Amino acid sequence: MTAPSTPHAASYRETLWPPVSWWLGGAAFCATCWWAIRVATTAPIAWTGALVTAGLVVAWLWSYGGVRVEVNATGLRAGRARLPWRYVGRARNCSADETKRLLGRGADARAYLVIRPYLRCSVQVTVDDERDPAPYWLLSTRRPGELAACLNASSMQD
Repeated sequence: MTAPSTPHAASYRETLWPPVSWWLGGAAFCATCWWAIRVATTAPIAWTGALVTAGLVVAWLWSYGGVRVEVNATGLRAGRARLPWRYVGRARNCSADETKRLLGRGADARAYLVIRPYLRCSVQVTVDDERDPAPYWLLSTRRPGELAACLNASSMQD
């Protein structure tokens, strides 16, 4: 396949933010840390410890959940990795059961994964590049049908 000469019409963008329950769990963890420190020390030290903990929790959730899956004129981007259109193969949406199989017995250890445990469905994208060690990408998504359709529609324009 050759690189496309015209921009692809389809586009898709999704950020894989953690659900509210994860943020609430982080808040509960910070409150627990505040209480544990407060029992043993003074209030100012407890508040300082709780604020530091809150900063670390927010930074981790923001970093972990801020992963973006994007389809644009240049190709597919998932996290830091990019796959130009000339290497994007067929995409198929995977149910929760299929995703579980592709992460277990049906897994290929060479696959590139952008998986989030709070998103049960995924899209499997075949990599059409003999030099690339990853045979496919498996990407978590909230809208697997839309992502797969966007990738398939765009790759057929080549």
